[in-house]
Amino acid sequence: MNSNAYHFPFLNPPHRARSVAGFLLSCLLCILCIVSPGGSTNATVFEPREFDDPILVARYRTLIEELRCLVCQNQSLADSNADLAADLRQEVYRMVSDGADEEAVKSFMVSRYSEYVLYRPPVTMVTLLLWLGPLLFVLAGFVFLVFRVRHRANSIPPPPLSGTEQESVEKLLGR
Repeated sequence: MNSNAYHFPFLNPPHRARSVAGFLLSCLLCILCIVSPGGSTNATVFEPREFDDPILVARYRTLIEELRCLVCQNQSLADSNADLAADLRQEVYRMVSDGADEEAVKSFMVSRYSEYVLYRPPVTMVTLLLWLGPLLFVLAGFVFLVFRVRHRANSIPPPPLSGTEQESVEKLLGR
């Protein structure tokens, strides 16, 4: 029996063959993971819509890019494959075909689904509070901490001086 095989089992030929095969399979798996396109792509969903006017086509595309899919995570109606997104695209198509302008379509969607449907909601007090609220909490915590530390520093009396310290103070003061 080989003395190295006892101390180093990975040098034993059956173990070495298994470890090489495992290494090659791991490399193959890594390459497949890197090369595969993944589950989520940012491709726009293609649904042929017929419009008589190119202005209506541009209005439709602008609207489906600016309206959020209510089911998906951070996707516009143009990017989403969800059934609800297809229904909302159909509704936008119907409204644009009937002559509704962008504001009419947006106000209809907001009245039905709230401002969440808009990618860029209008700036109101509520949206300002949502964006600035965390910053205000951090600033309030910092101010509270500063006042707390200052108050604590003023409320703790200094420790009494030892005899040698008292003598050196009196000597420095010339008493």
